[in-house]
Amino acid sequence: MSEPQGAHLVGSINFDDAETTMRTAAEHLGDRLKRIPDGEVGERFHWIVFQADRLGATDGIERVGDEPIPLRMLDMRPVRLAEGVRAADLHLPPLGYADAALESFAVFSRLKSEAAIPAGTRFQVSLPTPLGVVGSFVWAADRAEFEPVYERALAAELDRILVEIPHDELAIQWDAALEFAMLEQQTSFTGQPYEWFDDVWAGTSERLARQIDRVPGDVEVGVHLCYGDVAEKHFVEPRDTANLVRFANLVVAAAERPLTWLHLPVPIERDDADYFAALAGLAIPQQTELYLGLVHREDGAEGAERRIAAAQQHVARPFGVATECGFGRAPEGTTIPLFETHRAVATAW
Repeated sequence: MSEPQGAHLVGSINFDDAETTMRTAAEHLGDRLKRIPDGEVGERFHWIVFQADRLGATDGIERVGDEPIPLRMLDMRPVRLAEGVRAADLHLPPLGYADAALESFAVFSRLKSEAAIPAGTRFQVSLPTPLGVVGSFVWAADRAEFEPVYERALAAELDRILVEIPHDELAIQWDAALEFAMLEQQTSFTGQPYEWFDDVWAGTSERLARQIDRVPGDVEVGVHLCYGDVAEKHFVEPRDTANLVRFANLVVAAAERPLTWLHLPVPIERDDADYFAALAGLAIPQQTELYLGLVHREDGAEGAERRIAAAQQHVARPFGVATECGFGRAPEGTTIPLFETHRAVATAW
């Protein structure tokens, strides 16, 4: 069987600024990458945690609990509607995603003009699903009412990105993590159940399909399926790829536009063919790129090659490689070796 084609960077990368991230990724992986993210630097370091502070600053919203729950100068306390306030009357502040994307795209464009980034490479913007933020940081009793308000606010961030960045330079990735906490019947750090709707499979997949369809056809769109990454640990280890495949098939069937790429995780312990068996039933179009998150910093190219060999027993189509999640919170000094592992096990596009 042929070697995996191409590599994908999920999103967060452990450099301090966007220029270092993009310049270094292009230097080490330029011919392996179709798109480059900015590394989710700054307040996005802990993925969506900064959204709690953004929402908490809104008139009509209050924080739950008297004491902050600190995480790298952020406050993880959930939010709720103040007494007598209706979600429809809220005026949410800018969520920060468009500002970050436009600032980083200016750097991306300059690096392209300097030939530091290959000409055909797109700028990748990673966004959370509205479900992820609402389910993580909105008090359970207010989620159903608050969800459409947050979804409209995030759609406005996306629309601004679409207006300001040329479509042939842009790729949007939707990060679906809380969806799998729901599907695996986990509860939140507050002890509350996550879902606020009855059919968890239909509810999660149809919501993600709606976000995919917000992206115009001339902009690439991908999905990162995630089992969480707190201290480089999943909230629960996937037993195999069965739920990932079932969810991906539902999303692709519900979306009106084609998906450009799909990424799914492979735990470091899983170099057995059984983990990948369900991928034989993955019903995505042949033109949709598939990336398996089988690169791990702990065992490098040797471990990745074992997992590639196991995957090839059940995945007949070409696939590329990635880490199982972003690695913005990995130990310092691990990024270049991770880039080198990607390069060692994947051919150029």
